Amino acid sequence: MRHFGHISPAAREGLFLRQPCEFGADSPARMLSAALGATLYSPATRPRLADDVLKQARRGVVSMVLCLEDSIDDSEVPDAEENLVRQFRDLAARGTEVPLLFVRVREPEQITDLAQRLGSSVRLLSGFVLPKFTEERGIPFMEALAKAETAGGQRLFAMPVLESPELLHLETRAAALQGIVRTVNTYRDRVLALRLGVTDFCSAYGLRRAPDMTAYDVQLVAAVIADVVNVLGRSDGTGFTITGPVWEYFRLQERMFKPQLRRSPFLEGRAEELRTALIEHDLDGLLREIELDRANGLLGKTCIHPSHVAPVHALSVVSHEEFSDAQDILRPERGGGGVMRSAYTNKMNEVKPHRAWAERTLQRAEVFGVAKEDVGFVDLLAAGLAE
Repeated sequence: MRHFGHISPAAREGLFLRQPCEFGADSPARMLSAALGATLYSPATRPRLADDVLKQARRGVVSMVLCLEDSIDDSEVPDAEENLVRQFRDLAARGTEVPLLFVRVREPEQITDLAQRLGSSVRLLSGFVLPKFTEERGIPFMEALAKAETAGGQRLFAMPVLESPELLHLETRAAALQGIVRTVNTYRDRVLALRLGVTDFCSAYGLRRAPDMTAYDVQLVAAVIADVVNVLGRSDGTGFTITGPVWEYFRLQERMFKPQLRRSPFLEGRAEELRTALIEHDLDGLLREIELDRANGLLGKTCIHPSHVAPVHALSVVSHEEFSDAQDILRPERGGGGVMRSAYTNKMNEVKPHRAWAERTLQRAEVFGVAKEDVGFVDLLAAGLAE
């Protein structure tokens, strides 16, 4: 699979200076962690779940989480597990390529139980999402994952969700973070990415952000994100990929503030109708939050509606300007440092301080591609939605 693989080769050729690379469930973990993109969540209770998975794959989704936790009622868990096993077998029988599939469980015992019940269809499973992850809860989860991996002979990744009250509350945050660090470092080879449970953070204080606001406008949440990235997202080789929080809105709401989406990029791209549609569906706030995710060290995003996928992927593509800067910074002859004016003559590129940014940018370029010089996110978004 590849990002933008659902659009025609001719369309991709017109958009990309460097096209997104191909990858699969057996690709290196470093590549997969960067390639997750918009990870679409779906309740495991859906009766046509196999059809849903393949439908979303045809629309450009490359990673999905089939949820047995907060998205379903407690009483539905046994039936949801049975449905999940049945739908996996259906997918396996069809022999069609599927996105990276993860199951969000509630308890460690579900990991070993489900892996065993899936039988040969476990080959379609990329791993498990582990809720409310702390050191105390995380170790049993990771031990169960290791057992399931050994029993099935199948590489399985973990995606811990950082959402516990201990992480949010100021008096316990530092200790909780250090416990999480110890746990994920012990099982580093199995941790694909860390996910942020911002909805649970807000719940601890009875908060809910409006569609006009991003997670970064809620100061309690922004402070936790900053501390998580500070401790777990460092670029010195010790960090992990941390994904962006969920955007909850997907239909028309009464708007209190003026739209946040500038008109000019859409006029230049002759896509005013697209801009209007995004605003009507409260996706202008999503676009702003995606930009703030990346500015704050996050990559990829949890999504609960298919309409969120194309914006996440369009804004993940590396622009021609970013690629030019990254290449200049990482030229071998620049190894000694120094400073230079960018090729776009609009900024300073300082080799040593900007090196980590450049390396991260080229990693993103590998999986999401590099846009041509005259291609902007409006073009990419329109192409992603057109197919």
